[in-house]
Amino acid sequence: MKTPTLLIVDDSAAMRSLMAATIETLGTVRVLQAANGFEALRILPREQIDLILTDINMPDINGLELLSFVRTNPIYRDLPVIIISTEGSRQDIDRGLSLGANEYLVKPFIPATLLELIQRLL
Repeated sequence: MKTPTLLIVDDSAAMRSLMAATIETLGTVRVLQAANGFEALRILPREQIDLILTDINMPDINGLELLSFVRTNPIYRDLPVIIISTEGSRQDIDRGLSLGANEYLVKPFIPATLLELIQRLL
């Protein structure tokens, strides 16, 4: 079985590190990081990504634009995406899910909840 590769997309280096450290407790996973949607779009064609975790509010290309690209591209259409954002209103969550996110997690999140979502989607 191949090692799953997760892509964390967040403009906060501290949040990327926190998520990576949490995810690495799962054991055999590979974690890649991007500081914004633009970087994520450069990584996607070069790597076999199994799951994207993305923030919404980022410079250049935000998480919703990244999600929209993934969902409209036949190559990535079925790639699971978890939005992890401070935007926690019902309207924000509904919007993220209606655009095709598999899950929506509000920051600050409980690490165990994140791990559970990842294991379910992989």
